[in-house]
Amino acid sequence: MQGMDLTNYRDLFRGHTELRIQENSESVYTITNGKVEQNTENSSGGISARVYHRGVWGFASTPVISNHTVGEVVCAATANADVFQRMSMAQKPPLEAIASHSSFSKNRVKPASSKKEKLDRLLTIDDYIAKKFPDLKSRMLFSRSQQIEKRWITSFGSEANSSYPRAHIYVSLTYEKDGESLENMEIFGGFGYFEELFDDLPGIYTKIDELYDHLRKKVEGDYPKPGFQDVIICPSLGGILAHEAVGHTVEADFVKSGSIAKDVLNEKVASDIVTMVDYAHHYKDDLLPVPVFTDDEGTEAVDAVLIEHGVLKGYMHNLESAQELRCAPTGNARGFAFSDEPLIRMRNTAILPGNNTIEEMIDSIDDGYYLMKTMNGQADSTSEFMFGITQAYEIKKGKLGRALKDFTVSGVAFDMLKTITMLSSQMEWENSGYCGKKQPMIVSSGSPAIKCKMMIGGRE
Repeated sequence: MQGMDLTNYRDLFRGHTELRIQENSESVYTITNGKVEQNTENSSGGISARVYHRGVWGFASTPVISNHTVGEVVCAATANADVFQRMSMAQKPPLEAIASHSSFSKNRVKPASSKKEKLDRLLTIDDYIAKKFPDLKSRMLFSRSQQIEKRWITSFGSEANSSYPRAHIYVSLTYEKDGESLENMEIFGGFGYFEELFDDLPGIYTKIDELYDHLRKKVEGDYPKPGFQDVIICPSLGGILAHEAVGHTVEADFVKSGSIAKDVLNEKVASDIVTMVDYAHHYKDDLLPVPVFTDDEGTEAVDAVLIEHGVLKGYMHNLESAQELRCAPTGNARGFAFSDEPLIRMRNTAILPGNNTIEEMIDSIDDGYYLMKTMNGQADSTSEFMFGITQAYEIKKGKLGRALKDFTVSGVAFDMLKTITMLSSQMEWENSGYCGKKQPMIVSSGSPAIKCKMMIGGRE
């Protein structure tokens, strides 16, 4: 990627054209019970071009990065657009696009760690767990460090580049009692480089101690009472719910396909205290975990207000959906790999905080549940969801009670949002996972603690 000036190829552009060069690299390590089971490094990169012609797109890509292949890819994408347009006989007007210019990269504070240094750091953490908690049935550490570098230009004048690093360590502990195995997991890290994010071993050890304590309490716990119950959702779980159960329904391509959000624009879909925004790159002047300044169509990324004081106000757009629905583009078009066409994707999707403390929220519940962590879940275009809860406590007369074993929660998000009565002033962000929508994508979600009602699955 170094040294290649994409602007030299603008003379090849015929109509609306987007040209991107990209490289993704990552290192992955897995340690199970002290044994290194995975130790891999890989990278993939290439060039892609996309051309819009009267309502259809032509796309082409190659993993070979050279001056010659750039021209080949642009010409192939142009030819594909022409062929598809003749086949479909589409006659839509040109896209209305405005040039965007941005440059983003995170500077390293410390020198990059070698593979051995990363493994040594992980083995040190594993050794701490093994010595302090010998009664565990098993322990597992999974680490992924990732770097995504992009440069792109467009026929309408956009020029942008970005370099995005992130690193995570997943710590999973398993305890067995009376033939039953129970697991708890904690995720460390986020936006940034491995050697900077995992420098504070005492801080990591403190959180591992807390993880073990929650696990032992869960082993001695029971299952919740099933039914429609008062709950408090911790911020990390609230963010995932906002993304999965609400966010996808307000992506404009899903809206056009008939999601539940299609017919309720400017209507009440949540409690008055609920505001939800998909942020581009900053929240209250702080850089967010997935900063997007220019999207992969060359559009300036701006905040997309989705729900405002309970009313559905808008959707997330790319250029095409914005023009079709007569809205301003929001810069939500993103592709994960060089060979992926940009799709409408979330960036930093969040429910905004309120004015309560978590202690006030717990005190307000006579009989309910405090939901802290989830390991899996699913939702659909109707906003119906189901999540597995892996760490939770009962609430009795305004106090936290016994820990609970794994169970599920379910509901319809647009119904659940209307039951929200309190939001904490505490706001948390996370970006440890991937969003799946034809291709993986790095996303971030944020939320305060939320008091609402949910359907609890349990055992009678």
